[in-house]
Amino acid sequence: MSDQPSIEDLLRALAPQVLGALVRRSGDFADAEDATQEALLAAATQWPFEGVPGNPRGWLIQVGARRLADLVRTQDARRRREQLVIARESRHAPVSTGQDDSLTLLFLCCHPALTPGSAIALTLRAVGGLSTAEIARALLVPESTMAQRISRAKQRIRTSGVPFRMPTVEEVPDRLRSVLHVLYLIFNEGYASSSGPDVARAELSTEAIRLTRLAAGALPNDPEVAGLLALMLLTDARRPARTGPSGELIPLAEQDRGQWDQGQIQEGVGLITDALSKGRVGEYQIQAAVAAVHDEAAHPADTDWRQIMELYGLLERMTRSPIVTLNRAVAAAMVDGPAAGLAMLKDLDEPLHGHHRLDAVRGHLHEVLGHYAVAAAHYRAAARRTTSIAERNYLTTQAARLPLSPINGDGADQ
Repeated sequence: MSDQPSIEDLLRALAPQVLGALVRRSGDFADAEDATQEALLAAATQWPFEGVPGNPRGWLIQVGARRLADLVRTQDARRRREQLVIARESRHAPVSTGQDDSLTLLFLCCHPALTPGSAIALTLRAVGGLSTAEIARALLVPESTMAQRISRAKQRIRTSGVPFRMPTVEEVPDRLRSVLHVLYLIFNEGYASSSGPDVARAELSTEAIRLTRLAAGALPNDPEVAGLLALMLLTDARRPARTGPSGELIPLAEQDRGQWDQGQIQEGVGLITDALSKGRVGEYQIQAAVAAVHDEAAHPADTDWRQIMELYGLLERMTRSPIVTLNRAVAAAMVDGPAAGLAMLKDLDEPLHGHHRLDAVRGHLHEVLGHYAVAAAHYRAAARRTTSIAERNYLTTQAARLPLSPINGDGADQ
């Protein structure tokens, strides 16, 4: 069997590079995307019969540039842009095909002016190469809604006047923060679907890892980029063990750790170890360190919960996130007992009001204490509040399997 990628795979990999080159040339995202699609269609039609050219990326950029010039010429209102394109297409200045604009495109799609939802959709479309229909299916929204979301995002970029270039040194921290946040959200939605019947959507988490590798390759000395990649790899390594034969959710403590991907774990541990040694610790590095502690435990009983509790304490001081506090409460319960964890949850009633995870954790801790009636009530409340069908089924099952009468009291702290 040939190891050569298919034409479809090749076009998907080249699409963001071509789009980036054309955006850089034209200054207009929407026009460049139309021209890119035309070039990809031409390649998909011609290459199966004529063969893949020696420089496929250059071929696509040349065809796209011609389509772009044609498109601009047909729009009288854009004559000045037509002149700019034509000026750049001098006979004495051939099209540059050596620059990979994928990372610049990623920064553009994750611009702080866009909402996270719009940035995710635009990133998956422009840099990930997914079609609007594929993104709509992955994010469980109607295709028409997704098309409107992407269109609005492109329009916002167009009207913002943001130049197509890598951020300056002064702009990098804020812009990189947006990029990493969008990649983090894409991965989380893929690894633990927030809605729908499936526990995970592997296509999203896989794409997030690919895009983060792209960022890590271009910014090899940034420890937070490496930390995010490590976090993704260490978390995704558990994916084969997260579902049972019928697609049901299997919690971390019950997973068959022999199914975890040891190659991903080794790579992730290496990345986070190197990143932490650089002395600029950020929130993704800490989360990766927590994931590494879990992954390096051969059995659940081997988990160093005290180290995890301390890491979450550091992350809590850094982010002030109630979800981090919730995670620290779970770790504290493993170190000091479930009553200690429940005491910490009291401060989360307001910031996490109505959040299903607060009820799920309370249910678990009350179950450990033997407060079965209270635990079942919290499990049922969590099941009502989650939008994930797989998680709802798991929580409902947790409530149903508990004895009807409580043991050791009814659990005054609810």
